[in-house]
Amino acid sequence: MNDADAGLDVDDSTAAALGRAWFDDRPWTLLSRLAELDNRMGGHPGDRRAAALVADAFESVGVRAVHEESFDTARWTRGDTDFAVHVPDRDLDRSFEAVALPYSPATECEARLVDVGHATPAELDEADVAGAVVLAETATPPGFDRPYHRIEKAARAAAAGAEAFVFGNHIPGQLPPTGSLAFDSEAPIPGVGVSAETGDWLREYAAEGARVRLRVDARTEPAASQNVLGTVGPDTDESVLVCAHFDAHDVAEGGLDNGCGIATLVGALPILEAMDLDRRVTVAGVSCEETGLVGSEALASDLDLDAVHAVVNLDGVGRYRDLQALVHASDALGDLVERVDATVDHGIDVSDRPSPYSDHWHFLRRGVPALQLHSENPDAEGAWDRGWGHTRADTRDKADSRTIREHAMVAALLVRELAGSDVARLDPGTVRERLEADGARAGMEATGIWPSEWNGGE
Repeated sequence: MNDADAGLDVDDSTAAALGRAWFDDRPWTLLSRLAELDNRMGGHPGDRRAAALVADAFESVGVRAVHEESFDTARWTRGDTDFAVHVPDRDLDRSFEAVALPYSPATECEARLVDVGHATPAELDEADVAGAVVLAETATPPGFDRPYHRIEKAARAAAAGAEAFVFGNHIPGQLPPTGSLAFDSEAPIPGVGVSAETGDWLREYAAEGARVRLRVDARTEPAASQNVLGTVGPDTDESVLVCAHFDAHDVAEGGLDNGCGIATLVGALPILEAMDLDRRVTVAGVSCEETGLVGSEALASDLDLDAVHAVVNLDGVGRYRDLQALVHASDALGDLVERVDATVDHGIDVSDRPSPYSDHWHFLRRGVPALQLHSENPDAEGAWDRGWGHTRADTRDKADSRTIREHAMVAALLVRELAGSDVARLDPGTVRERLEADGARAGMEATGIWPSEWNGGE
């Protein structure tokens, strides 16, 4: 560290806590215990057991008043999926592996197959998709001015009259992707994920007039889930909220998404406990992020947002060494990150583009400054490349305990600096204007997450 040059104060107790972090096995132990659970999707028994593990981990690192808060959600349960193609001109029949996408309704259907590229509005307009099964690639199209989310692709396909949605991975490796089709409710049409290799065949067969036979066994029903909360630091009126989601898709262990994030939070907490903080830190392990940000919405509804100084969202942190700070339109947070990075010399990449697709959203939309720590895969093929995430390869062996420890140390220093800084609240109108300028409004409206209070431009 070079705090003398950068001016960031690192006292003896903080330095000692940072040193102890190198020998702390509790983050890795939590990640391992979570990865062993069969299914920690929201509302399932594994989700309940995951919450108990997170609560135990919080208590083990000195978090006070650890407790769970329940909320209602829609539980989606996966059954079997069958996917077959028939090419009439050659009397060819083939079956392929497919993974149902969460909130897909059950179905048994047969329809023609139509390749719609990336399923952009222009591509859907050009294709005759009414009554068809549409094939769309996972990637954001080259030159597109914003992330093109899976839920938006499926929603636009449904609005165009498609019978079903097929999400083809753009990354080779025989891995079908998963990911929710809707937010906390059953989707209007069924959807499945297929591998890049299967997608290559399907594009060829679509050009030959192929038909798809699809069967999905699934159900959506009311259920309950829970967040895990506690506190660290002084008893002040204002607090910094630090959160990480612990739920994961049921097809894999969720080692990267977001086992690394909740492990990084547990690694940061003993460091924060040793620091002299100017504001209380509210700690939250959040569930149901993967199924529509339901846990964080419940959390935002339960907290007094006027007393939330800022939110730090650890979704995506700890996976790869290259650290990103998404400051979501807050110049003050960007300056704060750069000030801390000048001390730790980690090389944090700062982006001020606001995004609605993680647990900070229900705070950001109401003007609470939001910092999301993420990490970038240096081998990614482009921006927003999910890599192993949302596939069965999202397993513990992809994680690195050294990276988790490093990011826990950086996160703790960022939270301490944030707790001691006066960061101005954001005008929700400014957040709205930034999202509109970035082209996000159309996609958010298509997926039903554009805030209703913004519809008239208030």
